[in-house]
Amino acid sequence: MVSKIFLSDQSPRRSGSGLSRPGLFFCACTFLLVQAVAAEVVRPNVIVSVREQRLMLLQDGYRVATFPVSTSKFGIGNRWNSMATPTGFLQVAQKIGDHAPVGAVFHNRRFTGEILTPNAPGRDPVITRIIWLRGLEAGNANAFNRCIYIHGTPEEKTIGRPASFGCVRMKSADVAQLYASLPLGAVISITPDALPRISKAPRGLKPAVPAPSLAPPSASPTQVITTAQAPKSSPAKKGDATAWLRNARA
Repeated sequence: MVSKIFLSDQSPRRSGSGLSRPGLFFCACTFLLVQAVAAEVVRPNVIVSVREQRLMLLQDGYRVATFPVSTSKFGIGNRWNSMATPTGFLQVAQKIGDHAPVGAVFHNRRFTGEILTPNAPGRDPVITRIIWLRGLEAGNANAFNRCIYIHGTPEEKTIGRPASFGCVRMKSADVAQLYASLPLGAVISITPDALPRISKAPRGLKPAVPAPSLAPPSASPTQVITTAQAPKSSPAKKGDATAWLRNARA
């Protein structure tokens, strides 16, 4: 028992670090406690698996839904000009496209008024919804300035395999559901590994926010509401080769 250690060890031996055995025991317990608290604090709302090209939506520690996605065809990474998908913990910084119709085309993160159907020939813009991510780690801190999004794509035939230019692409119906389920500040984990085994949500547990009622195809650009409006000027770093792609192909 711990009490016996403290009572019987009248002249505790010192380790090479200068700490007694009770001191080392205390440090070990503190370390484990900090690790447990940290794991609880950074519990993600969404996990994206690059290996499986799938995204898992979580709520209260349960798996609510999974969706196929498409990450970068240039692999994973955080460097400028790499056009790779960043990994690690990120968070939802801005949400753009409230009430936009499915297939709504965005340029400079603004609805142009054009609407595309899935797999429209020769077109590959950002559509339907934009979930703009900000990196939470030193390695992916430039994700926001690289304009890393989770967004819809008309190229739905490519979903399920790497095909993007750094962003996480989804089918329009899927990204609309995800968008409605995530608040600003929600934590996103992008991992090169497979999705973890997480229990399915109990029957009756649904995403905290219901799926959106999408505007009809006649919706005008002024009807689209932006949550946390993006800055007018692009934050992209000069010389970043991905800058010209961020609003056209991502």
